[in-house]
Amino acid sequence: MSTDYPIQTGYLKVSELHKIYYEVCGADDGEIYLFVNGGPGAGFSEHDKRFFDFKKHKVVFFDQRGSAKSKPFGSIIENTTQDLVNDINALLSYLKIEKINIFGGSWGTTLSLVFAIQNPEKVKSLLLRGVFLGDKKSNDHYLNGGVENEFPKEWSRFKGNVPTDLGLSIPAYYLNQMLNGSPENKKFFCYEWVFYEISIFKKGITENEIDAVINEFPFESLAIMEAHYLGNNCFIEDNYILDNIKFLDNIPTIIVHGKYDAICPVQYAETLHHKLKRSTLYIENAGHSDSEPGIEQTIIEILNQ
Repeated sequence: MSTDYPIQTGYLKVSELHKIYYEVCGADDGEIYLFVNGGPGAGFSEHDKRFFDFKKHKVVFFDQRGSAKSKPFGSIIENTTQDLVNDINALLSYLKIEKINIFGGSWGTTLSLVFAIQNPEKVKSLLLRGVFLGDKKSNDHYLNGGVENEFPKEWSRFKGNVPTDLGLSIPAYYLNQMLNGSPENKKFFCYEWVFYEISIFKKGITENEIDAVINEFPFESLAIMEAHYLGNNCFIEDNYILDNIKFLDNIPTIIVHGKYDAICPVQYAETLHHKLKRSTLYIENAGHSDSEPGIEQTIIEILNQ
């Protein structure tokens, strides 16, 4: 990939504890986008930049609190959805951006939608890939056996690491081990949490492929943040997004979703689409991964129109 585009990088202090890492890439006069990473906790990667044409786009990338290059790494202190919304506001203000297009994937759709509900005047458009509504139904599907019929081996491995006699939920047990276990236990439970996700995010993925994907990014922050957020119902009221959909009435929205998405079932994308006044829905022959050809090509075509 060519990297001959202007780039600004830095850290923005957003609280006494947290500093978020950001990059601004592309043409100064380009159409401006904010890229909102998934997870929570995945951060953004060089690979995410493939979606954009930096000759005509100006893109703000940032790692959410506790994620990837942001500091302190893996910290769940002062780390809620509202904190992340406030950080986006602080970053846009710091960069003197009044209105922006937002592209979010998976958890990034949740955060993008919450931000847009609270700040509709700052959002030109939304591009959402793999819709996750952050509600109890979505959380239960992922963490309470919704995938068991389709992925019995993967579910059994994930669930099997949690002793049944302690009365702890899956995210609570994993998170306790990730934060308070021995160094070996911390690594094991972070790896197993992410292994579960990657093993079901597209059909037919092999164990070697899963391992390669996991080692492409800071999987420890992804595991910690996901367990922290999903174990706390994403720090939003149940049905918050759908109950506040009226605030998105004037925002053009494009949704791209995999027909066979096991992590975020396609009906959630269809529900959101039907409730939005200005949305277009593309359902692709794919799962959850943004690297599957149908999803990847559709997003690139949309961004380059």
